[in-house]
Amino acid sequence: MSTDTAGHIAQWWDKVPEPADGTDKPARIQCDLCPRHCRLRDGQRGFCYVRKNVGGNLILDTYGRSSGFCLDPVEKKPLNHFLPGTSILSFGTAGCNLGCKFCQNYDISTSRQWDTLSQTGAPDAIAEAAHRNGAKSVAMTYNDPVIFAEYAIDTARACHERGIKTVAVTAGYITPVAREEFFDAFDAVNIDLKAFTPEFYKKLTGADLKVVLDNLEWLASRRDRREAPWIELTTLVIPGHNDAPEELAEMCRWVVETLGPDVPHHFSAFHPDHRMRDVPATPPETLRLAREIALEYGEQFPYTGNVHDADGDATICTSCGEVVIRRDWYELLEYRLDERGCCASCGTRIPGVFEEKPGTFGRRRVPVQVAR
Repeated sequence: MSTDTAGHIAQWWDKVPEPADGTDKPARIQCDLCPRHCRLRDGQRGFCYVRKNVGGNLILDTYGRSSGFCLDPVEKKPLNHFLPGTSILSFGTAGCNLGCKFCQNYDISTSRQWDTLSQTGAPDAIAEAAHRNGAKSVAMTYNDPVIFAEYAIDTARACHERGIKTVAVTAGYITPVAREEFFDAFDAVNIDLKAFTPEFYKKLTGADLKVVLDNLEWLASRRDRREAPWIELTTLVIPGHNDAPEELAEMCRWVVETLGPDVPHHFSAFHPDHRMRDVPATPPETLRLAREIALEYGEQFPYTGNVHDADGDATICTSCGEVVIRRDWYELLEYRLDERGCCASCGTRIPGVFEEKPGTFGRRRVPVQVAR
């Protein structure tokens, strides 16, 4: 696709005053969507590559363009406490505002080739495709929806008009000025808490841990509001980089004290990719240890991911200890919750968004064509 499209005028930016030094410099604008605050002269793109200064306006030129649409099990996002067993229509665009050396979707997030965006889909068309295919929700995922926030928010609004819920899978790297409108558009979010040291974030993602922690704390402070999304966390555990028991313990302690013990936390396996192909895959025992540490420090719903681990996949009642959801990868084998999410054995409510009967989508992955 051509890169000279007029695109979609973006939000969260302003003109940058130029110094009064008598020079005739081209005017700049500043993007205030993410903490990088990219300052752009005419024709320049931001770090994310998809937000561009065109004639003094900030343009999002991936609006309505996608790298593909697919029906997934919602557990793949991963979300274990949000409409279990149902299908979710997933899509992403191109680019990212982080530079993770370990990115598992780097072909999309680092793409500078517009043929990556092989499909088109207006927000209404996406909502209609989800409805037509029986999806209970739509996920903005694969790359970070923060960078295509306008497209994501418009899609979420179109979905809500049809009674379809929405999900953001994100690193949470967004400014305070934009975060409320962004997060309030979604019914659930899974946020990558990639590590718990500033050094990791700076060296391996090019980002700032404190920004992510501040946004998580802000989200947690609003959990009782009607418009606040359901929250789950994911940590990709990378051997030799963020798998030290001491770091995992510090992270889990912070999660419990700041976000609460009932926030589900997925510890997922790293596979060698992108710029870290020399790092070995995460051993299953490392993920099991991470889960044990999380339980020890008070997390009630830690999970293992990207490995076959029946115990690490199960949702367990915090009162009676019975398994209320038993999984095999993304397949539900047992479901013992009512429509309020209460345990069938003792009546204790399990936090999350549940229905009386679970979905039966299973572990399929079904490509979907979305018309304009």
